[in-house]
Amino acid sequence: MVEGDAAPCGRPVPAEAALNVCARHLVVIYDGVAGAVGETDLLPAPCAWCGCRIGVHYPSGWVCAECEWRFGDAPDDVQAPPRVEVVYYVRYADRIKIGTSAGPRARIAQLPHDEVLAFERGGRELEARRHSEFAAHRIPRTEWFEEHVALTHHIDALRDGVDDPWQLYRSWVARAAAKALL
Repeated sequence: MVEGDAAPCGRPVPAEAALNVCARHLVVIYDGVAGAVGETDLLPAPCAWCGCRIGVHYPSGWVCAECEWRFGDAPDDVQAPPRVEVVYYVRYADRIKIGTSAGPRARIAQLPHDEVLAFERGGRELEARRHSEFAAHRIPRTEWFEEHVALTHHIDALRDGVDDPWQLYRSWVARAAAKALL
């Protein structure tokens, strides 16, 4: 590598190097790129907004990779959490309930259930569409459905890539909170 108007540095370039750059100057280049675009790594502690453990480290500090909350900033206690409506799917024995709530933790705590299966962002209109979609297996006058292939496939699609539905919900709330601050 040439430094300014000077001659090449003269250090050996590793045979497997993708660029004709010595190891020392490769580190200088990497540090420059990492400073400009950030470096993804584990946060020193979970994000105060969404609980995510992954962050992007810039020279100016850490930012949560999920909700972009600046690490170290305390959430404003007087700010009300944003309203994020979800359609929830819970299992109890061999039945599945499709409901909606803007406070799913409190709502689901009131229900008999064995497992929270999935969340889908949306409110009453989406819930009504899902009730219609799976109406053939609905238990009359309830929001409970018999387990069946179409419903199972729908829930599996919602769960694809989601290890914890509560983490997904927290990320939606965090994003809504971050958006409200703009």
